[in-house]
Amino acid sequence: MVAGGAPSEEMVGNYGEMEEQNQKLEALEEPQDPSINGQLKRLFWHGGSVYDAWFSAASNQVAQVLLVLPYSFSQLGYPSGILLQLFYGTIGCWSCYMITCLYVEYRTRKEREGVLFKNHVIQWFEVLDGLLGPYWKAAGLFFNCTFLLFGGVIQLIACASNIYLLNDHLDKREWTYIFGACCMVTVLIPSFRNYRLWSFFGLIMISYTAWYMTIASLVHGQVPNVVHSAPTAKVPYFTGATNILYTFGGHAVTVEIMHAMWKPVKFKYVYVFATLYVFTLTIPSAIAVYWAFGDLLLKNTNALSLLPRSGARDLAVVLMLIHQFITVGFAVTPLYFVWEKLIGIHTSKNMLLRAVCRMPVILPVWFFAIAFPFFGPINSTVGALLVTFTVYIIPCTAHMSVFYTAKARQNAVVRPPSFMPSWTAVYIINIFIVIWIVVIGVGWGGWASVTTFKDQVKTFGVFAPCYQCPPKAEAPTPANLNTTTHHQLRHHPTP
Repeated sequence: MVAGGAPSEEMVGNYGEMEEQNQKLEALEEPQDPSINGQLKRLFWHGGSVYDAWFSAASNQVAQVLLVLPYSFSQLGYPSGILLQLFYGTIGCWSCYMITCLYVEYRTRKEREGVLFKNHVIQWFEVLDGLLGPYWKAAGLFFNCTFLLFGGVIQLIACASNIYLLNDHLDKREWTYIFGACCMVTVLIPSFRNYRLWSFFGLIMISYTAWYMTIASLVHGQVPNVVHSAPTAKVPYFTGATNILYTFGGHAVTVEIMHAMWKPVKFKYVYVFATLYVFTLTIPSAIAVYWAFGDLLLKNTNALSLLPRSGARDLAVVLMLIHQFITVGFAVTPLYFVWEKLIGIHTSKNMLLRAVCRMPVILPVWFFAIAFPFFGPINSTVGALLVTFTVYIIPCTAHMSVFYTAKARQNAVVRPPSFMPSWTAVYIINIFIVIWIVVIGVGWGGWASVTTFKDQVKTFGVFAPCYQCPPKAEAPTPANLNTTTHHQLRHHPTP
């Protein structure tokens, strides 16, 4: 971040004008390489378009959670499962819009002051600091970093859970050791602009897995004596609801993805279309798997473990592994930026130095994945205690605080959308979301999720070597899974 003197006449304009000026300056300072090597590098490595942002947003929003949404349906039932996906997807788009407005407001103010963000990635806590002060910065830094840390943990847990379906010669904890070490390579990716190829293939991978789950479940048909008893109790119901809240809370990296765009102001549209696409993956797959297996999902949080082994299923497992590996990178890259700023090397052009200094960041992700391998229940706990604040409560309350005065509203860079009659409507929506998330997400969701998480710790223990692994003599084949009856589930409830 470089500060200049007094802003020039050209600098004091609207956000779009400043974006065009910044792009021209970058083009002059870093002329494009006309060689084939330079063209290939721009094609596969230097992303920043609206399409790159869409691939990143959609790919990041749905990863391992795709495999546990059928489990959430077995806790919620069909009506609540579908309606809550639509509801949380909608308010997720709104809170993402709030983040977009605040980012544009912050960057415009700074660039009008002559600040240039050369080699500096703007992050959410810096937006809060610049607009509202140090206390907001501290809150944003704590919740965002903790959520991203456990976001990486959840993806690493999912990697071990999935690879175990292909090879059970090692237990899940041992696979976590291996994949944790593999995740070290994420230190080599400079920023979200360099995820172009990974985001593109990641979305193809998750799309294949989602439609495989849907089609394979319909082809498999319902297991004998299938039971769909949900909802049955408050704890599983609100645990499942909070997992869906977590599903559509993937915009914790919104600011970093926006900053990687050539025209960040367009991200508010990007996220809406990303969410609409995600609906086509999550809703059909969750409905189909729950229809086929019913209450069996209560004891099998990973939906792929219930589908018969085949070449198509093994391909889905492999593609999910690669996608989850990419999503670990999405989660930890903002943490790398925070760490770089803390030790003073963020603006360095020496990528090798930055990569070496980033390595300690992955260690706590590795540790917590080994300590709490509770695939499924950990999603709800993170959703209730971290996602609620990071991507719903703080953005909505921050937006209300920034534009509290009439003068601030009058000078706002981003006005309310055309379908909003006034700023009053914006405030009403924000207040509703904050109250809903506090009561349902943090309150009921927190109680249910923490209760479930404590039961997992009590049943399996911390550092469990193989969470939910069947005895070796009873490999998870469709034949023995289908013999599980409703009577057994009633007498052996999910921990």
